[in-house]
Amino acid sequence: MDRSRDIECEFGVPFPGRILPREQWTRTGLRVAGGPFDWERVFGRAAPRVVDLGCGNGRFLIASALARPHCDHLGIDLVQVAVDYAAQRANRRGLPNVRFVVGDAGEWMCDRLGADSVDEVHVYHPQPYYEPDASARRLLTPPFLERAWTVVRRGGLLVLQTDNRAYWQYLLRAAGKYFEPDVLPGPWPDAPLGRTRREIQARQKGLVVWRMQARRRDLPLDVFVPQPDFDANRPRFRRTKGRSR
Repeated sequence: MDRSRDIECEFGVPFPGRILPREQWTRTGLRVAGGPFDWERVFGRAAPRVVDLGCGNGRFLIASALARPHCDHLGIDLVQVAVDYAAQRANRRGLPNVRFVVGDAGEWMCDRLGADSVDEVHVYHPQPYYEPDASARRLLTPPFLERAWTVVRRGGLLVLQTDNRAYWQYLLRAAGKYFEPDVLPGPWPDAPLGRTRREIQARQKGLVVWRMQARRRDLPLDVFVPQPDFDANRPRFRRTKGRSR
């Protein structure tokens, strides 16, 4: 049987997983009321928990859910169309261990995800906001990172990725107060062409991509971390000098 139609591609890169027969589809789009997120009620079990803030079309989270069926995955994004698209793809792959929800990442981190409740938080390509008067809208602030330290369980991970040099230099310092950064020298071993749509685009445009997996510290370091009011210094998504990663 020809299964080639069951494989999707994005910018020439296959999307993780195959489209299953309709009778095997699941429902992964989620509408939830306010208050703390009840993982065990939603997924029907106690399992390691992975959160992707700004999940976009779900490429990373779907790949992770396929590779790690023992983990429960939650994707959060402000854009309804992106969440609908991610849920549709996860549904067609029959995934019971992933949910997608429309929401603000900062609000979820502060109000919906409880202390000591998550094993991994992933943030891929947070918006750098290039205009000086918009820098206050950046997600990864000292209060956000402190809250991430509270939400992530002991030994858990904060995973960060950006193609903005100024943001990366800030994150090395800011995240390092609460997490121990492990900088990857090259592409992700599990997704050498890119974990996310943005990463694939960036690498095809010749942009450098920086990546870290940061393990939660038992205690934060006693250092001062400023607000992210740096100059993002790249007004457009364009080619930069340097080797693509």
